[in-house]
Amino acid sequence: MKISTKGRYALRLMLDLAQHRNEQEYVSIKKIAQRQDISEKYLEQIVALLARAGFVTSVRGAQGGYRLVKEPKDYTVGIILRQIEGNLSSVKCLEESPNKCDRCNNCVTIEVWKQINDAVNNVIDNITLQDLVDRQVAMANSRMEQQ
Repeated sequence: MKISTKGRYALRLMLDLAQHRNEQEYVSIKKIAQRQDISEKYLEQIVALLARAGFVTSVRGAQGGYRLVKEPKDYTVGIILRQIEGNLSSVKCLEESPNKCDRCNNCVTIEVWKQINDAVNNVIDNITLQDLVDRQVAMANSRMEQQ
């Protein structure tokens, strides 16, 4: 499994919205693009996908922008990545349930792929945006203490 740029940027966009949710009602794509050093045009494509999924809401106009629909604790990394990337299985034969591979009943390596999927899912389904916000704050505090 390889996470695309779109998936990585979607997570960064959602994290930015989570970090700045208390500063103002809505956050503009322009500000997110500046802070994240990502093209506005690319972010617009990504935020449209997130809006269609009901993850973010928007308001048009000079004071418009985007905000999270739910609290940061209610979004996991897995939910966000699956929305953008689709299925995150490490191998094609695990993408469907039940498994339609002709060899699945006699394939010893399928257990390896299942364990990899389980490990990845365990990580991404147990880290929330709030966890990432908290980690970012801790990282910033650590840097300040070192100076």
